[in-house]
Amino acid sequence: MLKNPIPKVTNQLQQRAIGIINGKFTPHNSEQINRGFLIDNNGEKIETVILGKALPLLKKHIDLNKNYYWIVYPKNKNTQNLHLQVAGIWDPYQLNDFPNDSSKTNFSKLLEELDLKDNYFSVRGELVFVNTQKKEIVIKICPSLNSKNLKNKNFKLVIKGELSLELLHSFISLDINRDGNSLHLIKYEVIENNLSKNN
Repeated sequence: MLKNPIPKVTNQLQQRAIGIINGKFTPHNSEQINRGFLIDNNGEKIETVILGKALPLLKKHIDLNKNYYWIVYPKNKNTQNLHLQVAGIWDPYQLNDFPNDSSKTNFSKLLEELDLKDNYFSVRGELVFVNTQKKEIVIKICPSLNSKNLKNKNFKLVIKGELSLELLHSFISLDINRDGNSLHLIKYEVIENNLSKNN
């Protein structure tokens, strides 16, 4: 069974921002292995933190000279400045129960079978801002609705793309592509119109 690095949503209104990037992780220094840069296949560097749950993987299985598919949560303050949090590593052979015949390993083909590709992000949340001049939108994401300390959980993502102002405060599911340090809208689907009326 091929494990999907970006699981299907379990609930229509599930909010999230998650993506997959192929690259090499370089820690800032050997004492602090959980902070560094992810360097993608074009040599672009993205500021990256390895989250606690992914740290054992990094220490045990990862050869820092090799490229891997990293499962990441994106954060940014603007479209020039992406920051990633690594939640896991997608390696169907080493880390999953998948027949290990690495001579046939073609990860990009496997990703295609899952309708995914390198630098793809799935973002689901509320459209809270549209800047028509800059062609930018802001999506607010509250990852878990039942968490008590919501203040720390909510965050906003700035994405390059155009959406109608009429969609403000709607819950939207977006397919995003990363280019350098920017997130670009590929396509979107409105899941629920105007959330503020319903609250």
